[in-house]
Amino acid sequence: MSDETRNSADNPGVIAPPPLIYAGALAAGLLANRLRPIPFLPPAVGRILGPSLIIGGALIGILGFREMRRAGTNVDPYKPSTAIVEEGPYRYTRNPLYLGMTLIHIGVSALANALPPILLLPIVLAVMRRGVIEREERYLERKFGDEYLSYKTRVRRWI
Repeated sequence: MSDETRNSADNPGVIAPPPLIYAGALAAGLLANRLRPIPFLPPAVGRILGPSLIIGGALIGILGFREMRRAGTNVDPYKPSTAIVEEGPYRYTRNPLYLGMTLIHIGVSALANALPPILLLPIVLAVMRRGVIEREERYLERKFGDEYLSYKTRVRRWI
């Protein structure tokens, strides 16, 4: 697909579904840990921190998903966006779904007391930034112009 075709499509042209990016890295890290366990937390800390992060991440993600549905826009990045969502967690972060997945990734790693998935997280975040978030931002700027640019200046990308 040429850059012109990609830029004219009514979607951001992300490289892969974000849940797949997170799940793939998490699974690879957990598998690597199974083959060569590398704990990084005292077990009691992992048992407390892990579920807390998983629940917090799921809650942020669910609230973000709910606000997108409430605004009538698509959650699927391969479909057109129909609105800028600024309510709920979108008042604090432009990417609550990705923030939620990041917290879940850390939480599962803590609960499993597995260092390899934590070591893969910076790669996940780099892939998300270049292959998903920056593409979504360019798309939203093209589609919504000043409305999105104004939102972008008020709300941080992450937190």
